[in-house]
Amino acid sequence: MVPANPALESTNTSPRFNPEEVTVVYILGGPGSGKGTQSANLVRDYGFTHLSAGDLLREEQNRQGSQYGQLIKDYIKEGLIVPMEVTVKLLENAMSESLDNSTEHSGRFLIDGFPRKMDQALFFEESVCPSTCTLFLDCPEDVMRERLLNRGKTSGRSDDNEESIKKRFKTFVETSMPVVDYFAERGRVVKVLATGTVEEVYQGVVKGLGEIGIHPID
Repeated sequence: MVPANPALESTNTSPRFNPEEVTVVYILGGPGSGKGTQSANLVRDYGFTHLSAGDLLREEQNRQGSQYGQLIKDYIKEGLIVPMEVTVKLLENAMSESLDNSTEHSGRFLIDGFPRKMDQALFFEESVCPSTCTLFLDCPEDVMRERLLNRGKTSGRSDDNEESIKKRFKTFVETSMPVVDYFAERGRVVKVLATGTVEEVYQGVVKGLGEIGIHPID
């Protein structure tokens, strides 16, 4: 049993960052929909700071003197999901550090692999910053499966196999799609069909973001 940590409670009574000054875009899509590839394009052309929730958690558990490192290790060891308060705090800290340390920052953040569930989405929106939009890469299951199985031939990733892929699809549909649907109902989703080439998909991303006023940097 992993003990509760009182340091996880958010002290923010309102969002930490002003959405008029900071742009937050979530990028969501099923496994194999191309989030990593399109994220790299957006960082290159739009000046986004790319924040991966998974990467932040991995880095934090190994950081010397980390407030959350041992907690993260304990949860992972027990096969439990790390409390959303930890993930949100790491994202908040990374945003703050980027804004403080960059002399030419654009205040644009692309958050990858988060939020995976509704409670994560609501907690982030209330305590850190309301998102501008969710970029949803819509890709049929059979296309994603083929991509992942092909990737598995060379990636060495233990979850790029038929059984793991089915579980990941199921998890995405059951937990992450309600997030996409929630923001779609509020007119805050840019939906892009992710079945073509990388360039064709990116053209759809650029078009969709342009329609809501997000354009590449000069």
